[in-house]
Amino acid sequence: MAKKLHRRTTARVNRSRGGNIASLAFLLILCSFMLLPMVFVVSNAFKPLDELFIYPPKLLVNKPTLDNFASMMKLMSQSWVPFSRYLFNTVFLTAAGTLGHLVFASLAAYPLARHNFAGRNLIFGCIVLSLMFSSSVTQIPSYIIITKIGLLDSHLATLLPALQYSLGLYLIKQFMETIPDSVIEAARIDGASEWRIWAKIAMPMVKPAWLTLIILMIQQLWNAISPYTFSEELKTLPQALNQILSGGIARTGVSAAVSLFMLSVPFITFVVSQSQIIETMNSSGIKD
Repeated sequence: MAKKLHRRTTARVNRSRGGNIASLAFLLILCSFMLLPMVFVVSNAFKPLDELFIYPPKLLVNKPTLDNFASMMKLMSQSWVPFSRYLFNTVFLTAAGTLGHLVFASLAAYPLARHNFAGRNLIFGCIVLSLMFSSSVTQIPSYIIITKIGLLDSHLATLLPALQYSLGLYLIKQFMETIPDSVIEAARIDGASEWRIWAKIAMPMVKPAWLTLIILMIQQLWNAISPYTFSEELKTLPQALNQILSGGIARTGVSAAVSLFMLSVPFITFVVSQSQIIETMNSSGIKD
């Protein structure tokens, strides 16, 4: 009887060979469409100028060259500030903004998800409402606030807006609500403090949330152009590269190299961490 039930269950779950082939073909078609922009960016970075101006544009490069990257490095070496300074500013702001937002968002999400207090729903409603506004809408109020508190033209002017990114708070809070109450209560009975529960129980159990948040923050901050910094030594790499690209159509090849360079870090971060996200999501389901 058990064998028959197992066979029926297997027959319901498994598809036929033809169905598997059709599903695989459909997924390959979708994958190819998703890869086309990436292939195009990589190919353009190695195209000489005559291939970049071909119409209609070709997907793959015929005569690959490194001249675009050499021109990019030459132009960066001629800037007022060394290239390493721009790179340091970008790496510092990306790392500090990502880590800071992760800590602040998780610390704020934990009491919203695991404690009942007056005004909790109102606070969370304001957080959800803030997701409706784009950065272009909040940029002017943010600029006024940063100017009033005297942080204009500093790294803190770029870090503070990153720390209050409401999407991260919303994401972690929703994940923390799925933690079973029995796990939290058992930790409290054992004498664990709220800080210990947050660090040792809540954060490991919402690993998919903060890994996803890290990818989003790195992508946002790595390509960010801060409107609050004006000194050349405080500018980030995207700001410096945008100044180079203002040279006109003659720098089309440099523009293609810049696009690949700026895309590489978020892409590598996603490739490295995506297996961890999938594995954690598959193994994080705990039920009472």
